[in-house]
Amino acid sequence: MSSPAVDPIPQGMHSLTPHLVCAGAADAIEFYKRAFNAVELGRMPAPDGKLMHAMVKIGDSMLMLVDEFPQFGSVGPKALKGSPVTIHLYVEDVDATVKQAESAGAKVTMPVADMFWGDRYGRLEDPFGHQWSVATHKRDVTPEDMKQAMLQQPCQ
Repeated sequence: MSSPAVDPIPQGMHSLTPHLVCAGAADAIEFYKRAFNAVELGRMPAPDGKLMHAMVKIGDSMLMLVDEFPQFGSVGPKALKGSPVTIHLYVEDVDATVKQAESAGAKVTMPVADMFWGDRYGRLEDPFGHQWSVATHKRDVTPEDMKQAMLQQPCQ
């Protein structure tokens, strides 16, 4: 007997899903709930209580989290003294979202401003060392107009 066909990408998932290592993944889940209105979908703790896997939904996208497990080479940005990765989040109201995230404990690293590429955009660092850019798309810009505007307002 053959097994029923399954979708190669599970329902509700997208092709690309960030998977963050956090020193204190359970605390990170609570932060993401307060900062970005995340909805917790599940968690799988190890016998010692550390999270081996967790998933939250922010907007229409999933975010996976795991605690640090240094013995397996899995450490977060604080242990690495930074991260070259930025998670980009589109929202309805970037100003309100950045204010909410800051109230929840995020550090604003670039204040929200209108950008030459058509977004209202700002940057944050969450308490776990992960970098976030947050934006609301305000206007469509042609590549030619974007190039011209970039010369007048370079990215910070």
